[in-house]
Amino acid sequence: MTMLGKRRPKRAASGVSGLQGRQRDDRQSPAAVREPAPDLLTIQGLAHDGRGVARTAQGKTVFVEGALPGERVKGAVHRTRKRFDEAHVREVELPSAERVAPPCPHFGRCGGCDLQHLALAAQRRHKQTVLTELLGRQGIVLDEAPELMAGAGEGYRRRARLGVKVDADGRIHLGFRARHTHRLVDIERCTVLVPALEALLAPLHRQLAELEAPRQVGHLELLESDRGVVLLVRQLRDHAADTRRWQAFASAQGVHLARWLGREAPRFDWLTPRPTLTCRVPGPAGELSLGVEPGDFLQANDEVNRRMVGTALDWLAPHLGEARLLDLFAGIGNFSLPLAAAGARVATAEGSPAMVERLAGNARANGLTVETHQADLSAPAAVHALLASVRPEVVVLDPPREGAEAVSQALVAHPAAHVLYVSCDPATLARDAAHLLQGGYRIVRAAVADMFVHTSHMESMLMFEFTGSTRDLQGAPSDG
Repeated sequence: MTMLGKRRPKRAASGVSGLQGRQRDDRQSPAAVREPAPDLLTIQGLAHDGRGVARTAQGKTVFVEGALPGERVKGAVHRTRKRFDEAHVREVELPSAERVAPPCPHFGRCGGCDLQHLALAAQRRHKQTVLTELLGRQGIVLDEAPELMAGAGEGYRRRARLGVKVDADGRIHLGFRARHTHRLVDIERCTVLVPALEALLAPLHRQLAELEAPRQVGHLELLESDRGVVLLVRQLRDHAADTRRWQAFASAQGVHLARWLGREAPRFDWLTPRPTLTCRVPGPAGELSLGVEPGDFLQANDEVNRRMVGTALDWLAPHLGEARLLDLFAGIGNFSLPLAAAGARVATAEGSPAMVERLAGNARANGLTVETHQADLSAPAAVHALLASVRPEVVVLDPPREGAEAVSQALVAHPAAHVLYVSCDPATLARDAAHLLQGGYRIVRAAVADMFVHTSHMESMLMFEFTGSTRDLQGAPSDG
């Protein structure tokens, strides 16, 4: 697979999924030119966000929520734009062989799992295709389909944020947002939550009904750690009697309880004895235990995260040894500490001082030596300075959704022999990959991780190697 990713001449995007990327340039059509709702539509493919794509008899593109490739559906347009319409399924006349009964009773109302009507294997093929097509828009060809990392289809999500609202009639609502709205859908069952979190939904509904001031609750957060479940209450104002009710609830349910109190500058408090929260990740010789606090970034799917860490260890194994490795956007040490345990000399960088401190503590707790830096990794000058100082042979980066454009550009000026890019947004990954390939790298491994089953969201991993002169690498003498 040494020539898996290479550049090709850039050309205009074509095909069904290519239409999705042009939506941002369109404007709402005036009501006077609104086209009538299409009646019967044949679905030609899936857009990258999971909507079906069809064309009217006049050739106008229609993105249809809830429709699958090959289906004939009656659609209802709910938004008209100049170049495309947005619609939803009114009736499926000819269903796809890959259409399945959604396992969740809230499907179609809750805005969360919008692909539950598509068979799981087809969801995963779609995600592999999305990565391939988005790279293709940047002129990057993958000669083989990306590898797939996947786990269970249900009961996988170990953290969740639940909205709380009291309506004008005094009814209390607890759940997730409806699609494209701020309206809450009451949730008492969620098939993707781990069992320990799903079991709390009904008791939480009853608990909110017993509060004297439920309007002071903004939202609730749930987290399953190795040391038990944490319930985090976002409370706008203090209410002593309700605080005691929350403490009694935590005791009865056997959960840890914390809260954010206040509006503008909320204060964090533990309302039960402060626990030592941990999560585990695989290492080369057994599991590592990482400390975590409410508010820290933690991958929602533990099983798939373990597969990703294992894949990173496998892909990078031939290049570690005593290699100097820099982990950017390192978080609590999800990748850097297993790699340090594998023998790499690891330096890390994070923007948050609290996360830098947490990672350093996790390294000490696991008997590992890791160099930590705090840096703004969106600032080109800071990234250039960091790369020039550390001079890594291997770089690992796991940025937020906006990607790592400054890092990708800096890695052209300060090349490393190997770069492993972990991404939660394939569009920004493709953009940054183009910078790296233009700067002398090539893609040697590619994978998709089905981190968020039944949704269009996904994680991707690309591994690059530098193909320019060895004299250009970090620490090597430069020409002239």
